[in-house]
Amino acid sequence: MKTKNLVLIALLVAVGAALYLVIPGFNGGMKPDFMLTMMFIGIFLFPNSRDVFLLAVTTGILSGLFSTFPGGFVPNVIDKFVTAYVVLFLVKLLKGQAKNFVASAILVGVGTIISGSVFLGSAILVIGANIPFIALFSTVVLPAIAINIIAFVVIYPIITTLVKRSKFDTSLSHA
Repeated sequence: MKTKNLVLIALLVAVGAALYLVIPGFNGGMKPDFMLTMMFIGIFLFPNSRDVFLLAVTTGILSGLFSTFPGGFVPNVIDKFVTAYVVLFLVKLLKGQAKNFVASAILVGVGTIISGSVFLGSAILVIGANIPFIALFSTVVLPAIAINIIAFVVIYPIITTLVKRSKFDTSLSHA
């Protein structure tokens, strides 16, 4: 693993954390998870198990620490691991198609659905939260899908341009 790539992964996670902290909550303080969007960008740039593991660990722990959901630490860690590896699997399954901007945006939406479902499901199962799954899915996860896709559409072209200019060793450099 190259130090430059580690630095880029750390920057992606840091930007996601900063965005998460400054964005106001809605529906009782629930927030869209911008670290999730940055994790997806990291997976698109570095689609290998080692880097995805690092992304999943860091985004899971930070999301858990910053979570406004009561007892949300463990569900966040579970959700990021499951989501990261499912999205990595989908990226590898789609091979070259995942490099298409529209396909990547769709993967962000699918990944957000997976993340929200795993988070709410693990909150119910692991911490025994008595929460209405459908109500929270409708009022938090569905808006988060739209927000994450919009954030991806704005942020991804900027990051890919910077990555290409900086000569990072990413999947973009092999395209």
